[in-house]
Parts: sequence; C-alpha cells; structure tokens
Amino acid sequence: MRLIVLLLAAFSLPSLADLDYRLMPRQIATDTWMLEGSTENFSRSNGANIVNSAFIVTEAGVVVIDTGPSLRYGQALRQAIARVTDKPVVQVLLTHHHPDHALGNQAFADVPVGALAGTGVRLKEQGDALAENMYRLVGDWMRGTQVHLPDQVLEPGLQVFGSHPLRLLAFSGHSGADLAVFDEKTGVLFAGDLLFYQRALTTPHSPGLDVWLQDLQQLKGLPWTLLVPGHGPLANDSAPFEQMVDYLGWLDGLLHDSALQGLEMNEVLATPIPERFAGISLTQYELTRTVSHLYPQYERDVLRRVDR
Repeated sequence: MRLIVLLLAAFSLPSLADLDYRLMPRQIATDTWMLEGSTENFSRSNGANIVNSAFIVTEAGVVVIDTGPSLRYGQALRQAIARVTDKPVVQVLLTHHHPDHALGNQAFADVPVGALAGTGVRLKEQGDALAENMYRLVGDWMRGTQVHLPDQVLEPGLQVFGSHPLRLLAFSGHSGADLAVFDEKTGVLFAGDLLFYQRALTTPHSPGLDVWLQDLQQLKGLPWTLLVPGHGPLANDSAPFEQMVDYLGWLDGLLHDSALQGLEMNEVLATPIPERFAGISLTQYELTRTVSHLYPQYERDVLRRVDR
C-alpha cells in the first residue's frame, strides 16, 4: 500500500520540464522589453506568473524592473534577457515588496537590487510569510525560493543609465512604499501596482484608497507615451488611469456609504458590481479581500463609540 501511495505521489508531482515559465519578452520601445503576465489569480497552472516585469538595455548594461514571483522566474528572466542582449544586468529596480514582484531577487544576487527604504523594511518584516503563502498556492514552482532583501536604498530623483534617464518616483497608495519608474528617453512609465488594468486591484497593504487616488493623479500628469501597469496589458492612452480612478472611486464610495448605513461586511459583499466593470477580471474575489482589509477602518471613521 505504501508503495502505491509513493508511486501516485511521484506521478502527481510536476516534472522539471513542466515548471517552465516560457517567458517571451516583447519589445515595446527603443531598448525596452516587457514580459506580460496573466490577469488570473495565483495558481499551480501559472506558477504565479501574473505580473508584468520589464528590462531596458542601455549602453551601461541592463536595468531590470521587478524580478517576479520565484527563483525559477528570476532565472527564466535572466535567460530571456540573454536571448536579447549579451550586455550584463547592472541594476534591479523593485517597485514594491509584494511576492509576485520581488521573490525572483535571488536570481539577481550578483547585481545591486534597489528599492525604496519602505520596501526593504516591509520585505524584511513580511517576506518569509509572503513566500510561505506562495509555496502553498503554487507549490513546486517555488522550489529553492528564499527572500533576498534589497541591498540598495533608492531615493526619488534621476538615475542615468547610458542614454536612458530614469526618473524614480516614490508613492505609497498600493503597498505603503511604491516605486514608479519613468524613462525620460522613451516616455515609458513603469507604474508597478499603482496601476492595474483589466484586472481588479489588490489592497492588502494600502494605506487608503484616497492616497492611491492622489498617487494616480500625479502619475497621470507625467509626459508618458506608454504605460506598463503592474498587472494587465500595455497601453498607449489614458484608459488604465480612467479605469483605475473610476474603480477606486466606486470602491471608496461603496465602503464609505456602507459604513454610514451601518452595514455588516456580508451586506457590503452582496452589493452588485457595476456593469461597467464587467470586463475586469477577479472583481468579486478582490472585492471580498478589499472589504476584509479596509472596511473596518471605514467603520471606525464614521461610527462613534457609545461607551465614551
């Protein structure tokens, strides 16, 4: 019996050949490539490849923006870069600490991994728990993955790599410490998870939807020509901003009005999602998470204690 169980377990495990991200970099601008993830949720079928990563090939070397959800993804990303150029990777820029963006860091341990100070702090505090959860969600794709902390603190301002002046911008609306990168040469704005497009936004570490909305207004005002969201397709118009602002405004209004009415969480979750958001993936799933993350604060803001 034990032998049968062991054989069944062996057949159920994915082979190494199955654990292939098959990353296909797509050139989107001069010297600039994007690797687009799906708009699905984490699963064993996609290996948590739901994230957009990118790289810029400059005269000084390759700049990588986000390293993906696992060591295996990071290694696949380096292999994809090597198919495009023989220039070395000289810099990694992390947009924030969430696992789908930062758990590929190990594959870049030989180059500077830069992040905002708050990103480093959050990854140090939460990284092991985030990685453990990823192991549970996607299993063998995470083999060997450990948290590799940033070793370089980034400050807002201009960093020049070859002929590419990269403007580093610090925000906080999505994770508490969010880096956006604007390439002044090409006009490409790498917005990280400040910008979701055609995929419902996530809110586990957001300091508030009002903060996020203010961040988006600042980002929208930049002279960008292309938008690379953290999740969702590339865009050359303002549709991602319009969708995000509309969606965030609806969420904020829903939570505020529900708290004023004294609704319970399950009553808030029963609210129909507007038809105009029907094309956005995972809206009901992420609404459930957002209500659990943020609704208690809305209740505290509008309800007075009766024992004081």
